[in-house]
Amino acid sequence: MSAPQSFDAIDLSIMWDRLISITDEGAAALVRTSFSTLVREGFDLSVLIFDLRGRIIAQSAKCIPVFIGTASTTLRHMLDKIPPESLEAGDVVVSNDPVFGTGHMYDIAVMRPIYLKGDLVGYAMSISHLPDIGGMGFSASATEIYHEGLRLPVVKLVKAGVVNQDFMNLIRLNVRVPDQVIGDIHANISCTSVVTRQVVDFMETYGCSSLEPLANAILQQSEDALRQALLAWPDGQHTGEVLVEAGEETRRLVCTVKKQGDRLSIDFTGTEGCVRFGSNVPICYTRSMALYAAKCLTTPMIPNNEGSSALIEVSAPVGCILNAVPPAPSAGRHAIGHFVVPLVFDTVSKILPDQVAADSGLIDFLTLQGHLPDGSGMSVTYCAAGGFGALQGLDGRQTTPGSSNMGTTPIEVFESLSGLRVEEKILRPDSGGVGQYRGGVGQVVSMRNMTGHDVTVHAMSNRTRFPAKGLFGGGNGAPRAHLIDGRETSGQGSFRLPPNSVLTLKQAGGGGYGSPKDRPQDAVRQDIEDGFLTIEQARETYGYDGAV
Repeated sequence: MSAPQSFDAIDLSIMWDRLISITDEGAAALVRTSFSTLVREGFDLSVLIFDLRGRIIAQSAKCIPVFIGTASTTLRHMLDKIPPESLEAGDVVVSNDPVFGTGHMYDIAVMRPIYLKGDLVGYAMSISHLPDIGGMGFSASATEIYHEGLRLPVVKLVKAGVVNQDFMNLIRLNVRVPDQVIGDIHANISCTSVVTRQVVDFMETYGCSSLEPLANAILQQSEDALRQALLAWPDGQHTGEVLVEAGEETRRLVCTVKKQGDRLSIDFTGTEGCVRFGSNVPICYTRSMALYAAKCLTTPMIPNNEGSSALIEVSAPVGCILNAVPPAPSAGRHAIGHFVVPLVFDTVSKILPDQVAADSGLIDFLTLQGHLPDGSGMSVTYCAAGGFGALQGLDGRQTTPGSSNMGTTPIEVFESLSGLRVEEKILRPDSGGVGQYRGGVGQVVSMRNMTGHDVTVHAMSNRTRFPAKGLFGGGNGAPRAHLIDGRETSGQGSFRLPPNSVLTLKQAGGGGYGSPKDRPQDAVRQDIEDGFLTIEQARETYGYDGAV
């Protein structure tokens, strides 16, 4: 029986939810079989289902924002290189090319075609962050893309169920932790197998010969919801800008948001050029961050699919730092790319004041490379979170990353993999911006090098020179700082951590919202009791005259 051309609301909801549950089960399989902490603990991944036309129908709930807007472009380029008629059941196609992937080589996209009774009906894809890809390691220190690691072309890694061992051996030979990397690639292959099998079961259960009618219905509902949300916005054009640290240099990001009827454009013309440092941002990443900001403001409660961005255009001049092209390096593209979301929010804050958050402290990434006490090789990524920005009616969350929803690395896992000992992990009082609604506070993490060897630390942080801004009279958050044995060091770049030395990470706070004069004294007292605010700061900024 062929698929029906229309669906009643109940059937559509059930079928839509089931497709999402399939991607979620694929994500669970990926997490359970992964070897690396960024996937297993941080959920730096996405799982997607496409119809035959390459449109995203469903995406896993465990998904970071960068994957909202990249996967359809990745699939399109894969099919340009390996056309659908060249595929067969059991094939698996991979690539990590940052130009049409997620913006850096550390994310590998793994695609498997879906066949029903011999006919190609769609595609399954998983994307995850690999623990290493060679080169300089996961850092922003490169001056050219060629320094950053092994750039994989679009290739059939598995052909008709048979793994290309020569290609696997090439990867193994070029990475620092080959067992983890190859293990994660196999986890992605297994994930797409789970999704493919369950999509076929789904289609057989509902008597579908094609996914296209269901995709049309799902995407149309999402597009209609987006249209209704945009029509509620006032028409107009608004421009904002922000300064960001880019290695030793500073760059200005400029954003113009234009809303006309049921269309929205987000344009970054005026943004300054690339740097010889690995924080340049390919347009695929910029587009994803901009689409994420737009989704937060329009249809945050609707699961993501191709219809969620159908009425939104994102652009940036080629060669600017938000549309970097090779040989510009981009391994640490998040260090600047994460500013896109608060920049869009700030740009539209005057017309949507009750929907935007103040700036967040953002996330802090470090890669540590060296040797464990037994002499074996070590390459581990640690991430810690700043405070979230406040918004109308709500204080910012403590140690919650903005512009990303990644999980942070548990101490127990990090210590066993790195050979470092975490001696302190506490909230950082007074780091959240003051306001009627307070910005979330950051944290302080101190770790001692117990490996007996020098450890190379690649830092890819931000907010060291430009703290999170408050909105509508709210105060700025505290800036981020990295210290070795109490002496401040670079927040971006590479440095050496000698044996027994202590690396301290002071995480940035989120911006406040509204005038601090309007914050109730009871709320200030509670902040003091919770350790978010010292009594000295409370008296100075809030005029607090009570006791604790």
